[in-house]
Amino acid sequence: MTAADLTQADRDVVAEQLGRAPRAIRAVAHHCPCGNPDVVETSPRLADGTPFPTLYYLTCPRAASAIGRLEADGTMTRMTERLGADADLAAAYRNAHEVYLARREQLGHVEQIAGISAGGMPTRVKCLHVLVAHALAAGPGVNPLGDEALAQLPPWWSTGPCVERPEQS
Repeated sequence: MTAADLTQADRDVVAEQLGRAPRAIRAVAHHCPCGNPDVVETSPRLADGTPFPTLYYLTCPRAASAIGRLEADGTMTRMTERLGADADLAAAYRNAHEVYLARREQLGHVEQIAGISAGGMPTRVKCLHVLVAHALAAGPGVNPLGDEALAQLPPWWSTGPCVERPEQS
């Protein structure tokens, strides 16, 4: 999806999900099974020029809440420990970091954040929200720990949309 594919209804849904206007939103990177955006792709700079390293931003409050429970349960610590013990996992996670950086670089080079991805990549896990957002946006098999966290989540969409989609004119 490109920035041109972003509708006003998408912007309105994301603003309601976040409780504020979204910053630097370029496109919807993933739609929830309910039909609403749940991950947006952002520009590498905010409107005021501030570098913004978070390329994929999870917007669904239900998904975010479920991920927060995983984080509180110690999942990030266990994943980081496994990175130190499993060379194949560490290599796949480093590749996810490189894929993330390559996509952001396609959108624009920002020297201040060059080489910096998100979520602790490539050596640790510090934010499952970002890893799940990356896994949803990039698809299965790109971010192994994002995929793993995603597989542990309940179906956050099963009770319907987190916010009602506005009517499009």
